[in-house]
Amino acid sequence: MLTHLNKRAQSTAEYVIVLALVVGAVIAMQTYVKRGLQGRIKDVVDKAPTGGDAGTIFKTGQFEPDYMQSSFTSSRNTNETENLLSGGGVTRNLTSDISTRTGYQEIKAVNGEGGAGPGGRGGVGDLPPNEPR
Repeated sequence: MLTHLNKRAQSTAEYVIVLALVVGAVIAMQTYVKRGLQGRIKDVVDKAPTGGDAGTIFKTGQFEPDYMQSSFTSSRNTNETENLLSGGGVTRNLTSDISTRTGYQEIKAVNGEGGAGPGGRGGVGDLPPNEPR
């Protein structure tokens, strides 16, 4: 009976080892699969037609953060009272906390066709400068 338990434990251990190897292989291949998929997407975008019947989906180039211009002004106004208690304790009471942010964000197109923002085609930065969001 003891030999039957040893064989069963050995079989279970073999299954665990095989499962660990499969999981390790999947984790190791994750980076390569992701890079391959990103390469395929880039090829499709690069080879897609840009004029006429292509529609508007491929009219602008891919997003590059270097082509974004932002101008924001942020301010915060708080009123807080602080009371010192005997024995060294402190109580704080926040009566108001007001935050404001104004400005615009302009995305410039790579190919020279205007971007979103003041004077652009709309989108994230479609408000003129100094108008609250």
